[in-house]
Amino acid sequence: MSKRDYYEILGVGKSVGGEEIKKAYRKLAVKYHPDRNQGNAEAEEKFKEATEAYEVLADTKKRQTYDQFGHAGLGGSGGMGGGGFDSSIFSGFEDLFGGDLSSIFGSFFGGGGRSAQQRGARGNDLRYPMELTFSEAVYGCKKEVVFRRTGACGTCDGTGSKDGKEQTCTQCNGMGQVRRSQGPFSVAATCPGCQGSGQVITNPCGSCRGSGRQQTEQRVSVTVPAGVDNENRIRLEGQGDRGRGARASAGDLYIVFMVRAHSHFERHEHDMYCVLPLSLSQAALGGTMYLQTLDEKKVKLKVPAGWQSGKKMRIKGEGIPYLGNSSRKGDLYVQLTVRTPQKPSAKAKKLFEELAKVQEDKDDPGLIALRDLPRD
Repeated sequence: MSKRDYYEILGVGKSVGGEEIKKAYRKLAVKYHPDRNQGNAEAEEKFKEATEAYEVLADTKKRQTYDQFGHAGLGGSGGMGGGGFDSSIFSGFEDLFGGDLSSIFGSFFGGGGRSAQQRGARGNDLRYPMELTFSEAVYGCKKEVVFRRTGACGTCDGTGSKDGKEQTCTQCNGMGQVRRSQGPFSVAATCPGCQGSGQVITNPCGSCRGSGRQQTEQRVSVTVPAGVDNENRIRLEGQGDRGRGARASAGDLYIVFMVRAHSHFERHEHDMYCVLPLSLSQAALGGTMYLQTLDEKKVKLKVPAGWQSGKKMRIKGEGIPYLGNSSRKGDLYVQLTVRTPQKPSAKAKKLFEELAKVQEDKDDPGLIALRDLPRD
């Protein structure tokens, strides 16, 4: 099979300079590096192909030869297929990647320049779903939650050691990381001997088997802020699982809110909505009505004569508080809907019949133009 053109592999033109070559290769190396694509043979092949192209095009003499004679001109001296990597080409890799290569791939390999004590093996974050009533979500409340977490072992006080002693890990010499070569790269990985702590326990605690951790029941008081909604969450720092090793930090606890629906009120962002029934006479004649709000206040509503069913009234400042600023609130919208009596009394029925005669009700009233419908 014939080899692909090196410029085509890197996705650059033949006139580009060395910086463009570096930039193109860097992008491909990060994308296709084997440690980021473990088990992906195609990605590994593309990584090797890109590295071979860069090895040639980054070298001025090899590039000139390649431009003049193509792959045939390189013979066995160019590319990985001709005898492995040319170490001189990669002596400038720190410049290419802006420093230690582990900083480029640290998110994949657990690398970095921190000490084992700083790095640790941070504990897992936990998620606790908390159910709230509609009123609790709107006005806030305090609740106590009880949950299971991995905490410090009570026998060894979290050290993992029966006698409290640790020794420096011989596999990583206390660094918490081991380095391995991948072609021209040198990448860091968590030490398998100490799991990144840099220390090993020679006399492990019998209760936790050297982990320093045990399952415990935890009680935490939670202040629910006013105005929370479904899927809102708050973070309680350090209340998650304890990390591995005495120096490792604990994870966090995330309280995720689930708000139960209310039978009479509904939320739309920061506004609340409810429906108040009107009789035919109240709608026709108008009058004063009283509404009990969510916080059980009584609000007076003045209904003008000739009220059209479905129109809404707005009560400013009686809606949902804004998170982080409970003094600011949305509005309450009250939809006043005319309710027709389903089983009118004989007297009421007679009055309706009289009203129909007075109004000269028609059995073919015609349609109402949409633009004439009542608006909020």
